[in-house]
Amino acid sequence: MPKFTVPRTDHSYTDAHGVTIHYYVWQSPKAHAVLQLTHGLGDHARRYEYLAQALVAAGYTVYADDHRGHGATGLDQNAGDASKLGKLGKGGLRAATENIRDLTRIIRAENPTLPLALLGHSWGSLMVQDVLNHHADEYEVAILTGTAHRTFAHMNSGNLNSKHKDLGTTGYEWLSRDPQVADDFVHDPLTFYADALKLFGPIDGMRLLGRPAKHLKRDIPILIMIGDEDSLGGEASIEALAADYVVRSKLTDVEAIVYPGARHEIFNETNKDDVIKDLVVWLDARLKPVHPDAPAPPPAHPEATEPK
Repeated sequence: MPKFTVPRTDHSYTDAHGVTIHYYVWQSPKAHAVLQLTHGLGDHARRYEYLAQALVAAGYTVYADDHRGHGATGLDQNAGDASKLGKLGKGGLRAATENIRDLTRIIRAENPTLPLALLGHSWGSLMVQDVLNHHADEYEVAILTGTAHRTFAHMNSGNLNSKHKDLGTTGYEWLSRDPQVADDFVHDPLTFYADALKLFGPIDGMRLLGRPAKHLKRDIPILIMIGDEDSLGGEASIEALAADYVVRSKLTDVEAIVYPGARHEIFNETNKDDVIKDLVVWLDARLKPVHPDAPAPPPAHPEATEPK
């Protein structure tokens, strides 16, 4: 996996604050749905090439943007100076979150008949949680990976590598058990370590916090996927998050998968093919057209746990 590749196409649009947002499309030749991917802090969309190609092979067209202050968008904001990456610019976190919906509108216009899945990883998943609180009706399903319940009690705001610091020398051992991932992160000119509170400031930093809303606009299926060695939140954190979606938001289809031994970037982990397979099975069960005589699909993962 992936078995074949399609060319990535590069695009851009200008947002309401005049910022040029760069985004990418991996077009599946036989798409039955679209997945919109939102990356993490210090990250950029092109790091998800492997995942995108695997999803394309499974019949999903993938769209992903470089958020404000990140990747090609961040370079554009700072006249090509990579040392200034991270600053969100005019509008701050609210504008960065609204850019998710900007891309959603582009996707809907270009794929009017296809269902849309919204996947957020890490910082992207925190913004996606906020989007779902107000606009859950704009998506068919949502996936949160490398995520956390957005409270002081359940989200680590300190050094995310602290419990992995004896496993290597890069400072990024918290990302994956695969040492190549940490090495690639260090040598990628568009990746960086960022303390969200210091980078965004106290006001936008506080905007990262919040709980699932009581009245979502759709009973949206949600899948939560993390490694049990993820230092952002961890298993107890996503159990609290899943419970809030069930009890507080009254959602009826919430599933959580925890991968033993896996760290923060599950799509860059040593078991990434299994993770992607679980994601596709879950997506297919909810978005793929099913022949009326076909048997029901199996659960996404034999060890998947439903929140109690």
